[in-house]
Amino acid sequence: MKIVFFGTPDFAVPTLEKLLNHPDFEVIAVVTQPDKRRGRGNKLTPSPVKAVATFASLPVWQPQRVKKNAETLTKLRGADADAFVVVAYGQILSQKILDIPKLGCINVHGSILPKYRGAAPIQWCLYNGETETGITTMLMDEGMDTGAMLLTATTPIGLLDNAQDLAKNLAIAGADLLVETLLKLKRQEGEPIPQDNSEATYAPMITKDDYRLDWSKSAIQLHNQIRGFYPDCVTTFRNQPLKITATAPLGSTYGYELPLEMEAIQKKLPDLSAVSGNPGEVVGIAKGIGAIVKTGDGLLLLREVQPAGKRPQSGWDFINGTRLVVGEVFV
Repeated sequence: MKIVFFGTPDFAVPTLEKLLNHPDFEVIAVVTQPDKRRGRGNKLTPSPVKAVATFASLPVWQPQRVKKNAETLTKLRGADADAFVVVAYGQILSQKILDIPKLGCINVHGSILPKYRGAAPIQWCLYNGETETGITTMLMDEGMDTGAMLLTATTPIGLLDNAQDLAKNLAIAGADLLVETLLKLKRQEGEPIPQDNSEATYAPMITKDDYRLDWSKSAIQLHNQIRGFYPDCVTTFRNQPLKITATAPLGSTYGYELPLEMEAIQKKLPDLSAVSGNPGEVVGIAKGIGAIVKTGDGLLLLREVQPAGKRPQSGWDFINGTRLVVGEVFV
């Protein structure tokens, strides 16, 4: 089966590698976003997908706008592909492009559709506290993740999983599901299932405002925001920005999902919860772990932080480095 692969970030790499190593598929070209300037040196850097494609000596096409690029459209028509596979490419394909391959355009989406259509399904499902998500393969149409579904696979979400952890798991699951999907299409097995639009939810692009922490929210809301929008959620400490990158909500509801080293903290919860204080105030120190902060509802343990201009560090290293004490406030 001849395939043109569309994809850009790390999330798409396992699927591309799976196709490259499978005897039933031939990846004949890769379409990815243009190189971008990244890092302190502002160097022009290829996408993760381009790096894999270049190593495999594949043709790589990088139009600024694939729908408007006549040269790329000509190449796509001339490829004589059986299918286009799209995984987190980052551009919307026109109907002209969708109509080119014989078996259609197959998308690997990081949610169980019709939930979390859009650009950031992994992040928003964590933000909303979902305990399960998954992968859907679908036949693409011109809508935003509205095409008929082919196969699905579910994945549980742990309390301490963040967007990076979940994306790695889903990327591997998506690669396996895509192979199964293509083989079934080749054998003309199964029927695409239309989505129920009445059950659709959306996962829009994340904005800068989504990263700002509001300590009047509950501990579980803040925890879900921090792991969902990892590693960019920010607060202010001593008039300087501070990223909070890993936390744990404290309480009997979450005890069974927390690591064993937090058992001692759980035993002290009645006393800590009784401490009067304002949202954002440090009400306790968990030795060897980090600060315990009062929220609008419940307590939040800061397991990892990243001061401005520094690398991420454990909550305990942050306490020692700043000589943080009970009574200080994050705002």
